[in-house]
Amino acid sequence: MTATGTGTGSGTCTGTGATTPGIRLTAPAPGWSIDADVVVVGSGVAGLTAALRCAAAGRRTVVVTKARLDDGSTRWAQGGIAAALGTDDTPEQHLTDTLVAGAGLCDEAAVRTLVTEGPAAVHRLIGSGARFDTAPGTDEIALTREGGHHRRRIAHAGGDATGAEISRALVEAVRTAALRTVENALVLDLLTDAAGRTAGVTLHVMGEGQHDGVGAVHAPAVILATGGMGQVFSATTNPAVSTGDGVALALRAGAEVSDLEFVQFHPTVLYLGPDAEGQQPLISEAVRGEGAHLVDADGVRFMAGRHELAELAPRDIVAKAIMRRAHEQGVDHMYLDARHFGAEMWRNRFPTILAACRDHGIDPVTEPIPVAPAAHYASGGVRTDLYGRTTVPGLYACGEVACTGVHGANRLASNSLLEGLVFAERIAADIVSGSAPNPAYGDDDGGTDDGDADGPGTRHGSSPVPAPVPAPASTPLRLVAPETRGAVQRIMTAGAGVLRSAESLDRAAAALDRLHRDAAGPGTPAEPDTGAVSDTGTAGDTGTTEAAPDGKTPEPGVEAWEATNLLCVARVLVAAARRREETRGCHWREDHPDRDDASWRRHFRITLDADRTLRVGTTGTAAFPATVTGPDHTAPTHHHEHNPTSTPTPSPDTERTP
Repeated sequence: MTATGTGTGSGTCTGTGATTPGIRLTAPAPGWSIDADVVVVGSGVAGLTAALRCAAAGRRTVVVTKARLDDGSTRWAQGGIAAALGTDDTPEQHLTDTLVAGAGLCDEAAVRTLVTEGPAAVHRLIGSGARFDTAPGTDEIALTREGGHHRRRIAHAGGDATGAEISRALVEAVRTAALRTVENALVLDLLTDAAGRTAGVTLHVMGEGQHDGVGAVHAPAVILATGGMGQVFSATTNPAVSTGDGVALALRAGAEVSDLEFVQFHPTVLYLGPDAEGQQPLISEAVRGEGAHLVDADGVRFMAGRHELAELAPRDIVAKAIMRRAHEQGVDHMYLDARHFGAEMWRNRFPTILAACRDHGIDPVTEPIPVAPAAHYASGGVRTDLYGRTTVPGLYACGEVACTGVHGANRLASNSLLEGLVFAERIAADIVSGSAPNPAYGDDDGGTDDGDADGPGTRHGSSPVPAPVPAPASTPLRLVAPETRGAVQRIMTAGAGVLRSAESLDRAAAALDRLHRDAAGPGTPAEPDTGAVSDTGTAGDTGTTEAAPDGKTPEPGVEAWEATNLLCVARVLVAAARRREETRGCHWREDHPDRDDASWRRHFRITLDADRTLRVGTTGTAAFPATVTGPDHTAPTHHHEHNPTSTPTPSPDTERTP
C-alpha cells in the first residue's frame, strides 16, 4: 500500500481558530507505508517512555528516530535528573526553585505537575532498569546539587553519564518489548485527514534497514519527541541531529509555538577556540555542584557576591556573568577550577568529563578548565497543555521540542530529563484513555515492518484510522541549499547569541532575509524595517530556495531538508527576540537590560498561516491557555487538569504580519 498524500490538508481548524496552512517540504511521494495506533518521532527519554507506555497498553506503536535508537540528546545529559527524592526535600521546594529560575514565565500548573509526579516517575524509570549511583554503603540514591537548586535533588548515574544510562535502560526495554522501530529516518511532514486531524507522518529513511527512501506511517496519534534545535548556532552542546525538525514540522502543520527566544546557553562548555563549531564538550553543572569555582585568568573568583548561590546561581545568571567578565578583560572565556577535587574524585565522579578534557589536551586535575557559554537547550517549542496536546488534534509533543510552560524563560538544571519522563507518561495516559486497543492488529511481532497491505487500521475497534488527504494543489515548499546551514549558524551566533540588542537582531533578521531573497530570485522585496514579516521575508517561512553552487535548485535530500528546517526556526526565533524588548531569563537584551513584567510577563503564540505569513499573538498572563478541546481531547480523570487563565483565542494584541 502507498500513502495517499505527502502533506497536510488545508483550510482546517486548529485550537486558535486559525487554519492549517497545508505547507509541506518538497519530497518524493511515499513509496512504502506502515499502519499503527501511535507513531513516536524521537528516541530520547521522552519518546521511548511514551512509546513503552503506549505499547504496554496494547497500542500498536512505531518509533521513528533520526539516527540509531541511542543517538539522541538524552545520552549526552551528564548531570542527572532532578526530583524531590531526599528526606530534606519536598515537591514544594522544587517548585519554588523552578519558578525562580523561570524568571516569572513558568506556567505554575505545569511546574506543579512536574514536581509532584516527578519522584514516582523516577522510581518507575528505575523499575524499567535504570541504575542510579547510590550513597556509599547504602542502597539510597546519591543526590547532588546543581545551579538554582537549594537542595541536593539531582540523581546521577555513572558519575557523569546519567543520560547514557537512562538511554541504555530505555533502549533495552524497547528491544525487549519488541517495539517496531524505524531508525536513520528523518521525519518530513504531518499527514492530516479532511477534518484536520492527525493521520500520521511522512519520513525519509537514510539508506539503512529494510525501508529506504520516503515513506509514511499512518496513525491517528503522533508524538513529537525530536529534541532541540541547538544546531541553529555554530557552537552547541547538542548533537548534529538537533536541527529543529519537530518545531519546523509543527509550524508547517499549523501548530502554535511559543518561547523560542529563550535559548539557554550553558555557562560552562569546554572552550576550544574562537572558531570552534559543531557539538562542543559540556562541563556539567554538577562539577560546580561539587565545589568547583569560576575564576578569571588571574585566578580571581567573580561569582561570589553576584548571587546568593554564587557559582550555583541559575544558568542565565552565570552565563551573563561569564560574558560580562570576559568583556571587561577583553577575552572570550573564563576558567573552571576544580583542582582541589584531586585525581581520585575526578576519576570516580566525573570520568566522562575528565576524558573529554584530556582528549583536548587539558588536565583538570592539575589546571583550570577553559569554559565559555554555548547553545544548550531550547526552553520553548511546540506549545502543549498538561497532556502534551498541541493545537493540532492528534499531534502531541514532549521533551525539548515541546513548550509545556515548565521552563519559562530559563530551564532549571536537570529538569529536562524529568519533564520528558513526566509528560511522556501523561501523553500515553491521554492516548490510552481516548481509544481502546485495536483488535484488528492482533499480536504485534515488533521489529522493522515493510508495511501493511491491508491498509489503515481502526480506532475504538471500529473507526478507521483517518485517511490522509491528497497533497495540496499549491507548489510544495522548495528547499534551501545544504550550504545554507553554515550561513544560518554564523548569522545566529553573531546576532542572536547570549548578548542581543535591537541592532544585532536587526542585522540577523536582515541577513536571514537576504538568504531568502537571494534564493527566491531577483525582484523579491526585502523584509520591512518595522519588524513585520511576510511571505517575502517571513520569520516562519521556510519556502525559500537558495540556489546550489551550480545555480540549480537543490534536490530533495537530508541536508537540504535540515537546512530548510534550520532557516525556519532561526527566523521565528529572531522574530520573537526582536519583539521581546526586555531582559528576562536567558533572553538578554543589552538595549533593554531590565525585566518588564508590566509589558512582557506573557508568552508569544506564533503560527504560520496558509499564505505563509507569521501570526504573532500573546497570552494574557504567564499561564498558557488550553490547546485543542473537544471529544477527541478529553483528559484522563486521574490527573489534575490544567486551569487556564487566558482564553485560547488570539489576544487583542495579536499581530498578523502582512
